[in-house]
Amino acid sequence: MATMKEIAELSGVSRGTVDRVLNHRGIVNAETERKVLEIAKLLDYQPNKAGIALAAQKKKLKIGVLLFGAENPFFDEVMDGLRQKLEELSIYGCTVIERRISFDLQSQLQTIDELLKEEIHGLILSPYNDPAIQEKIDLLWENGIPCITINTDMPDSKRIAYVGSDYHKCGQTAAGLLHLFSGDYASVGIVTGSHNVLCHEERISGFTSHLHTKHPNIRIVDVVENGDDDYKSYEVVSDLLDRHPDLSALYFTAAGVYGGCRAVLNASLQRPLKIITFDAVLSTCEMIRNGVISATICQQPDEQGARSLSLLVDYLLTGKLPENRCIYMDLSIKIAENL
Repeated sequence: MATMKEIAELSGVSRGTVDRVLNHRGIVNAETERKVLEIAKLLDYQPNKAGIALAAQKKKLKIGVLLFGAENPFFDEVMDGLRQKLEELSIYGCTVIERRISFDLQSQLQTIDELLKEEIHGLILSPYNDPAIQEKIDLLWENGIPCITINTDMPDSKRIAYVGSDYHKCGQTAAGLLHLFSGDYASVGIVTGSHNVLCHEERISGFTSHLHTKHPNIRIVDVVENGDDDYKSYEVVSDLLDRHPDLSALYFTAAGVYGGCRAVLNASLQRPLKIITFDAVLSTCEMIRNGVISATICQQPDEQGARSLSLLVDYLLTGKLPENRCIYMDLSIKIAENL
């Protein structure tokens, strides 16, 4: 196993310089840092875990976590997984500062700045889809604060990884399910959270492109936003049903499912709608058992939280970037019979 002394000799620098590079203890010339890291990789250098733990405890790592929807139960499950992983990483003395906000650009920018005042070392972020957020992520990276995007991505930014579902595939899966339940002919209303969240938009894109290619007689009649809010969802779905009495199916790309389903139940429709959703939160499971929702597509929220924290802490402690920059969760489909 390679040692710091061997890396120092091959790099032509002191052991102290190698220690600073590999353990992020101070500022080192960029060319020297590159050389040391290349040689460490070539020799397959593995840092001493006890030393890493001790250094981490002294550093007192702070991780910022900024998610959408203070009342979105999906992100409650994300945080459950993250907190469980935090307990496993207790030897490193990490702390997590959590913030939850609505779909609003200025709120996200402001909250990131507030987390920076808390002197966070890294950020786990569900990004609002706007160039200003990409610029902020890039600026964080340039200032030594790595970011991992979770559940929704900012692929052209300098984030070190994305953890979540392949949302285009999610949309394709939803389209396939709808065809199984509805057959070749259906009129579909799409209820999305926000057009400024990339995963919501891509779930629509995957859905519509798959229908256009494979099932052209399934017609999308309208797309409405609910802001991931059940009250807003009740309003927009009620209006959607009033304006399109021939509607035969609904596709929810995000949260607000319970409010939307309550609107369906209160509409006294002549025939039941086929409804496809995401995630298996308690209220969605209730609607599936009651025959309101046909199926829901699950994306492992607890694993998203756990993997994001694990990857970020690993980078902060070792400087090792994730081997895969997109870590996709397996998709599973839940119906009444397998809840």
